[in-house]
Amino acid sequence: MTLTKTTSPLATFDRVESRVRSYSRSFPKMFDKAVGATIYDTSGKAYTDFLAGCSSLNYGHNDPDLKAALIEYVSADGIAHGLDMFTDAKEHFLANFEQYILKPRGMNHRVQFTGPTGANAVEAALKLARKVTGRNNVISFTNGFHGVTLGALAATGNGKHRAGASTPLSGVTRAAFDGYYGPEINTADLLDHQLSDPSSGVDAPAAIIVETVQGEGGLNAASKSWLQQIEKIARKHGALFIIDDIQAGCGRTGGFFSFDGMGLSPDLITMAKSLSGMGLPLAVTLIKPEHDIWKPAEHNGTFRGNNHAFITAAAALEKFWADDSFATEVAKKAEYLADRLGAIADEHDLGIKGRGMMLGVDAGSGEHAAAICKTCFTKGLIIETSGSFDQIVKVLAPLTISTEQLAAGLDTLEAAFDAVMGLHRAAAE
Repeated sequence: MTLTKTTSPLATFDRVESRVRSYSRSFPKMFDKAVGATIYDTSGKAYTDFLAGCSSLNYGHNDPDLKAALIEYVSADGIAHGLDMFTDAKEHFLANFEQYILKPRGMNHRVQFTGPTGANAVEAALKLARKVTGRNNVISFTNGFHGVTLGALAATGNGKHRAGASTPLSGVTRAAFDGYYGPEINTADLLDHQLSDPSSGVDAPAAIIVETVQGEGGLNAASKSWLQQIEKIARKHGALFIIDDIQAGCGRTGGFFSFDGMGLSPDLITMAKSLSGMGLPLAVTLIKPEHDIWKPAEHNGTFRGNNHAFITAAAALEKFWADDSFATEVAKKAEYLADRLGAIADEHDLGIKGRGMMLGVDAGSGEHAAAICKTCFTKGLIIETSGSFDQIVKVLAPLTISTEQLAAGLDTLEAAFDAVMGLHRAAAE
């Protein structure tokens, strides 16, 4: 095969790929190898990865045990694609998920394999909630992000993404997330008051969907008490309670689920991103049995079950969730991360957002945050922003990162804050 020679390998992307691409604009390098928390460009330069596939790589790049399991399966001609037929790979994943995740938490949710992305899982959850209740309206929250397919996008708050639909987005009422109006106003009380008033104009909801920590919305973390009240409101008004755990789950905020230890019992849970363990596409909607009223193939998709992902997901559950050792290790790193980011924030009179290993610093503006991330990239650190104005510099390092590499990456981040915020202060004087 003869390859077309170009003056720059990146020219191929400019010539052929859609302009919709985004992350590559912030990190304009050709990457070809990744191990653990390090990704390498084609010149051999190493970058510490504080983006981790937007939390799709919680266990790092190419974990050796997960990779070995996949290679063994592929080498044995294991089934790669099987629609939703029974396969040994699927059975192994389901058995492990039941053993390591569901049973220890007293959960009996059914596992629905949707299409391969988080948005597919959200679409299934919203559709099922409407089918179960016979209602149409869904309550979602300010700054929430649930995907960019039309149903999920209707529940998403981000104006830029919503504008991309170029069509009306209906069936959703927006409520204020915890702390949206400040700490003195309980937004759950406001929602309950609206739903209790037959003249509020808010239709009885089929579901209330919420992220415990809003990843794309700016790392807004809901309190345990607020989430418990939201669940009670759902029960009171006959709505299903949905937790979107796509970015905040799989250990990112502490336990396997972001709501572990909160006393919550969601009717539906959406998961994707790090569920496969290795960055392979895999998404599920977890359903309480009494709500599993689907007719065969009523919600389907050609890729509703990635057998390669089943293999790595099952291996990840065995390796990281068979006992509490991994969660304990992550908690220690989260404490260190909070201390380091708190010091950076204090130095520049800023604040930190988030929970667990899903933390960031509010840089005060999108311009400052972008400059900080750009400075980091020149120094070998990949990191991105989130929030209404892209003002949050968000750390999503792999949970398996060594303490030494985490510390070195935070040193780079601290230096970037010092440089950018120092210039800002100098310009203001």
